[in-house]
Amino acid sequence: MNSSLFEDGPPSLLPKDLLGPGTAVLAGFALAAEEDLLSALKRVTEQSPFRNMVTPGGFRMSVAMSNCGELGWVTDHTGYRYDHIDPRTSKPWPEMPMEFKDLASSAAKEAGFAEFKPDACLINRYEPGSKLSLHQDKDERDYTQPIVSVSLGLPATFLFGGLKRTDTLQRIQVVHGDVLVWGGPARLRYHGIAPLRDGTHPRLGPVRYNLTFRKAG
Repeated sequence: MNSSLFEDGPPSLLPKDLLGPGTAVLAGFALAAEEDLLSALKRVTEQSPFRNMVTPGGFRMSVAMSNCGELGWVTDHTGYRYDHIDPRTSKPWPEMPMEFKDLASSAAKEAGFAEFKPDACLINRYEPGSKLSLHQDKDERDYTQPIVSVSLGLPATFLFGGLKRTDTLQRIQVVHGDVLVWGGPARLRYHGIAPLRDGTHPRLGPVRYNLTFRKAG
């Protein structure tokens, strides 16, 4: 069952705790750091270019990915995991830019998680039609640390469920500069992204980037 809470306007019209205990919707939180974030994103992905990874079941993901930080999330025929080495370059993932760390820590603090120090940032690139199926973030070792998700580029419909895959879904639109945080009782809630609609962002073109910060190790 789906619950469509908001599809046509900015989340700034919604309460910060719209998604429930342990969550925060921070509308436009990343806009003040936009230039620094985009410059850092370019540097990182020049070192570790985007690629479409393959799931253990042999399916090519529609979302292109890269990573930065001490650990990077990867998937292949052997399974899902974090690794210190980029399998494409055979080198360590790029160091997480300070601009990324500062934004993630300040967003987490705003949401009530003052001690968050991410060591992994998964960078997803969505093109029209690409999506991210419902899943839990459970490859990390410490579930006491929150997830911080930053949206850049085209708007997307964020799907947020419960602790079971069959629980009711909440749906909100996230736009350029929005940050979502979830942890505590919400840490293992299912979430995903609906297929991205056609469009062109005035700065980034026909794509959406998502930065997902975690304490993985």
